[in-house]
Parts: sequence; C-alpha cells; structure tokens
Amino acid sequence: MTHQGQPHTGSTDRRALTRATLFTLVLVGLGLLSGCATSKDELMPTSGMSMQELWKEGSRQSAGGSAGNQAVLEARGALRRPIGDGEVTAEQTRYTRDAANEIYSQFSRLPNPDLVMFIYPHLAGGESVPVPGYSTIFPLHTKPQYAMAGEGARPVGRTR
Repeated sequence: MTHQGQPHTGSTDRRALTRATLFTLVLVGLGLLSGCATSKDELMPTSGMSMQELWKEGSRQSAGGSAGNQAVLEARGALRRPIGDGEVTAEQTRYTRDAANEIYSQFSRLPNPDLVMFIYPHLAGGESVPVPGYSTIFPLHTKPQYAMAGEGARPVGRTR
C-alpha cells in the first residue's frame, strides 16, 4: 500500500502568491520600459516656427488695435534699442567696481609697511668697483597677508 500525503495548502498558496507577485512585477517593469520607447518628436513636435517668430506672432495678436496694447508695443520698442559700446563699458565698470569693493571689504589686506633701507657707498665685485650710496624700498612681508572675512576694518572708499 502506498501512502500519498495530502498537498500542503500553505505551500500552494505561497507559490500562487509568488507567481502573482512576479507576474505583477514583470507587467510594471514592461510598462515602465515602454515609456522609454517613445521618440522625442512624438513627445515634443516641432511646428517649424522659431522662438522669434512665435514672439512676433504673439505680439501681433496682443496688439489687437487697443490703445493700451499700442502703448505696450511702443514701450517694447524703446526697450529693444541697441546698447552702445559706451553704455556696455559703463555698466561693466560699475558692476566690476561693486564686485571688487565687495571682495576687498570681506577679505581686506593687512597692513604691509614699506621698509626704506639706505645702502652706503661701497666697493663691489672682484675688481672692487665703487658703488654710490642709494635708497631702496621693500615690503616687510614677501607676499600680501589677508584678514579673515569680516576681521579687518578698512577706510571707506579704499579698494586696495
């Protein structure tokens, strides 16, 4: 006589649940991957118009003939004037001066006093060439020393 055991209902349920979960994960994965299958032209079709053409067309449509829209168009025309070289240079200079002052005020240079040294007349070289006396100036430190941010106080209007 052969003994056949009853199938375990717990393992059958677990297998069915595992298969259903695996099937669901495969479907979700395929759905996510199908999103990458679309082309750029399908998502963002080009109508052939440039941004400038679209802007001009929108300006024409908004003009509509009313006095308020006409004033807006005139103001836009005044703002679209070309900038001359002098205006650009002045604007850049003003910004650069502001940026330089900001940097110098945050990280100011510490005082580096100049030392004046007098060299007395002397004889130089193997042939004892006479050298007249002269003065020279050199800084105390070999390179500039900077204060920590906000540490040094500097006079107003000084940029170096």
